[in-house]
Amino acid sequence: MTNSRMNPKVDEFLSKAQKWKEEYGELRNIVLDCELTEEFKWMHPCYTFKKKNIVLIHGFKEYCALLFHKGALLQDAHRILIQQTENVQAARQIRFTNVQEIVEMETILKDYIYEAIEVEKAGLEVNFKKTIEFIIPEEFQNKLDETPALKTAFEALTPGRQRAYILYFSEPKQSKTRESRVEKCMQQILDGKGLND
Repeated sequence: MTNSRMNPKVDEFLSKAQKWKEEYGELRNIVLDCELTEEFKWMHPCYTFKKKNIVLIHGFKEYCALLFHKGALLQDAHRILIQQTENVQAARQIRFTNVQEIVEMETILKDYIYEAIEVEKAGLEVNFKKTIEFIIPEEFQNKLDETPALKTAFEALTPGRQRAYILYFSEPKQSKTRESRVEKCMQQILDGKGLND
């Protein structure tokens, strides 16, 4: 591994890491051995092949992880890929709680990374569920039916923004909470903004 392939923003990220510092360093070495380009995206070390995202290193309270952007397309021969939530369609993680796990899995991790590169070389794409395949909660559907301007504004949003709203409105178990979320977001939708804009 040559230092010229190391991104200074990743160096800074690692130097500031309060948790998982040793694990991040080990994951970084493994990924860089696979000849990927080191970048810094979404506030995390991200590794690309011909400008296509392959894998990202990130950490949480309970674990750190290697996130494969198109993990759903990998064979997962060792059954170690984890889908973060049921709504995550493409990405999959391999999680770690200590550096020893990473060291012991180095060969397997490299196999998965090389497979992810092959998926990218082959031009394979994840078949995402269309927004229309998501069930719109009744509380939101009622508002769309009652307010034509809201329906028009919602349909003008990108599919990703539509999906984010549908998932956000669907989360609560109680109808009252779903209704409250819809009410709070109506103006944002009318303004043509996404949930997180």
